[in-house]
Amino acid sequence: MLDSLLHTGSTHPNLVWILLPSLLSFAAGLGLGARSNRLLDRVRSDDASAPTE
Repeated sequence: MLDSLLHTGSTHPNLVWILLPSLLSFAAGLGLGARSNRLLDRVRSDDASAPTE
C-alpha cells in the first residue's frame, strides 16, 4: 500500500506531454491573474463611455 502512495508516475512514457501543457496552463493562469485588474479596468472604462438610453 505504501508503494501506491509513493508512486509519482515518473516512468510514464509520455510524461513530457503531460507536464508541458500543465505547466503552460499554470503559467498562463498566473499571467492572467496578475493582469486581471488591468484587463477589467479596460473593459469597464469602455462600458462606461458607451451612451445609455
